[in-house]
Amino acid sequence: MEKANKGGRYEDRILRDPGICGGEPVFKGTRVTLRTVLASLAAGDAPEDILGDFPSLTAEDVKAAIAFAAASAEEDMPISAVPQI
Repeated sequence: MEKANKGGRYEDRILRDPGICGGEPVFKGTRVTLRTVLASLAAGDAPEDILGDFPSLTAEDVKAAIAFAAASAEEDMPISAVPQI
């Protein structure tokens, strides 16, 4: 997972604080939610567009969002066995 986020682990960039955005995960030092960035990526927005929309974010924040999503998918989604051919 570290390879996906060379600037540091996603845990170093994303925090959950009950006093900020109702405890939803945000990027440190901002009120930009992880969900907002992931939804933008899922909608096809380029990282550069997201950074333009949210100037308080960095390219490493966007990479951290992707790393978080990858780690979450790995933990939450059961992987079925590869069928024998």
